[in-house]
Amino acid sequence: MIYFFAINYTANVQLDRNLSQALNEAEDYLQSTTQPQQYDLDKDHVIFIKTDQRIFQRRYFDTVYRNFREKRTEAGRAVEDLVTAGDQRYKVIITISRESTRSLVGIISLITPGLIAGLLVVLFITNKYVLNGLWKPFHTTLREIKTFDVAGNTQFSFKSSKVDEFTELNAAIRDMYERVKAEYGNLKLFTENASHELMTPLAVVTTKLDTFIQDETLRPDQLEQVNDIYRSISKLTRLNQALLLLIKLDNELIRDDEPVDLKQMIVEKIQQFQEVARSKDILIHQQLADKEVIASKYLMEILLNNLLSNAIRHNEQHGRIEISLDRDRLVIKNTGQPIKLGSEQIFERFQKSKQSSGMGLGLALVKNICRQNGFDIRHDFAGTGIPLQSLSKIGQNDIDRLQIILRITC
Repeated sequence: MIYFFAINYTANVQLDRNLSQALNEAEDYLQSTTQPQQYDLDKDHVIFIKTDQRIFQRRYFDTVYRNFREKRTEAGRAVEDLVTAGDQRYKVIITISRESTRSLVGIISLITPGLIAGLLVVLFITNKYVLNGLWKPFHTTLREIKTFDVAGNTQFSFKSSKVDEFTELNAAIRDMYERVKAEYGNLKLFTENASHELMTPLAVVTTKLDTFIQDETLRPDQLEQVNDIYRSISKLTRLNQALLLLIKLDNELIRDDEPVDLKQMIVEKIQQFQEVARSKDILIHQQLADKEVIASKYLMEILLNNLLSNAIRHNEQHGRIEISLDRDRLVIKNTGQPIKLGSEQIFERFQKSKQSSGMGLGLALVKNICRQNGFDIRHDFAGTGIPLQSLSKIGQNDIDRLQIILRITC
């Protein structure tokens, strides 16, 4: 549109120049006659009107042009000005046709978009087919970045390029790759060393305390102090194991996926926790379907251990636990008191209620294990205040429910 108006403006400027020239000719005509008459000159219509005006501002304007030869009305352009011939003043109006100019503007306005469209087509074809090879190194580098696995043995295979920017990009990515691999190796080495170096002295201290507790010469107060030390060492050992496991999960250092029969594993875990559940008179109800997942057996055991121990620890005396498993999800429900943390907050590290005796890392481990295996984990609580001891089965009453959406294995 701007281009059209620019051309139209340029055409009007040219017409105004022609009108100015015609006005000069009309002025010369007035100087040569005492009785000016309307005349046509080169398709210019000139009209003389006597006037007493002394001051008049020349103006150009669009008007209608009468084509006497073709006997039709056309668009025109006119100029109006005051001309003096002797003592007499005349208002001169000169009108010319602008039909040819409008046709020219229309033709140019039609040709120009066609040229632009043709240029865009040429640029598209050139970019897609002629310059396609220019972008191949970039797309190769992009694929390498998308498939990069810091824990794997993949190597970047950069494609040489004549473009300086792509070459510089590949060099920067190669340096970053080397730094990441080195830092990952150092972290892995540190984790392994920390696990060994920390566990060894803790095991030695625990062994010494076991021997010391068996000493019959200890006074009751001394024995109580030793037991406190023993419990603290045990908690420190569990905390060390949990933190090291979290580091391994964060950096995906555990890569031993295999087919795991989840139903069989749950049955075994329930048998292991039966004695603990009986101590609180908790009834465990199970409804399990066959389900196999591709995951680390070690991590799945940790996941189930944490979920079942939490369901028992945070349950009530004479409570219930319901475990259901189908091809899409694993749901663990337990009766219990209202929780003090939000459904998302409980998965954060060291988040626990004041009544909890745990370390606050169990559900953080569960969430990291689910994330590594592509599971979706959710938690919700529903309570109505109805005493649970009167319920014959688990319902939506003061129920702490943890739901894991499992990945379907074909």
